[in-house]
Amino acid sequence: MIRIGLIGCGFMGGMHAACYKALSDLGVQVTAIADVLTDRAEDLAKGSGAKVYASGMDLIENADVDAVDICLPTDLHVSHAVAAMKKGFDVFVEKPICIQEAEMEKIQKIQKETGRKVQVGQVIRLWTEYVWLKETKDSGVYGRFLSGAFKRVSARPTWASEGWLHDVSRSGGVACDMHVHDVDFVRYLLGEPDRVQAQAYRDEKGVVQQIFALYGYGKDVGVSVEAAWDYPQTFPFNGAFRVKFEKAVAVLDGGVLTVYPNEGEAFHPELPEEYKGDNDIGGNISSLGGYYNELKYFVEGLKGEHDLSVAPVDEAVKSIRLVLRELEIAGGLVAK
Repeated sequence: MIRIGLIGCGFMGGMHAACYKALSDLGVQVTAIADVLTDRAEDLAKGSGAKVYASGMDLIENADVDAVDICLPTDLHVSHAVAAMKKGFDVFVEKPICIQEAEMEKIQKIQKETGRKVQVGQVIRLWTEYVWLKETKDSGVYGRFLSGAFKRVSARPTWASEGWLHDVSRSGGVACDMHVHDVDFVRYLLGEPDRVQAQAYRDEKGVVQQIFALYGYGKDVGVSVEAAWDYPQTFPFNGAFRVKFEKAVAVLDGGVLTVYPNEGEAFHPELPEEYKGDNDIGGNISSLGGYYNELKYFVEGLKGEHDLSVAPVDEAVKSIRLVLRELEIAGGLVAK
């Protein structure tokens, strides 16, 4: 049995707890749960037999677990991940890995020193439709990648404890928390861009609420990446892409993947069936979906079935550095 210590019991912690429960047939169980809001931890632990700890550091120091899953606010990721690795635990840590350069260097250093397995929650790399896109691009079945447009837009997120997401000193705002998903995936798909342009829309306080980036690859490949989270509460979450290959266009919109070949009729590719368990935690995702996929991948890696190479620390650091570069080009996270 792989014993997981889950730290942080907000929206993402609740999502992860539901995923581990759904993955119990793989021999994994959450046996320890921590949150400074102990009533929230106790609620999540009900019926599971998991021991509740008053803080993440308390869990790391005292819990009898094999790995730690960190679902805390961004500014707490590295301190807890470093403590867990030094204690001898493998680690899953949510994205973005961090937003401070010194912390990026520290977590890379400690992982190399300890040799612990670490996966970062860049979940899009394991989301079914995006897995299909990566495999399709790499196979060359539709020829060369010519252009792409990726977006992730939503109503203002309201589920974060004490509104920490909107304290940009802690979260990095929409660019670091939401935009980083597509930035990371484009890097996974195409590598580092040769050229970067960026423009931002700001609120009355000068804080970035919507960001647009343009990436250039070589002399003739362009990609746009957009994110926003200040839309009305009635606006539905939308994560989408449109990619033009030499022989087809692939579009994900409204959760539906469609291929429009240069010759023949449009069709919906056959995809692996996703786990359909429900989540009533809140947030902007109603099904376990890709979160189930990424934690299944994490558990399989802990069992030695693969090397956990899809979403490693070094890649997460490169992606957040690219986001921070965009913000600098666009005039900073907060207008001066």
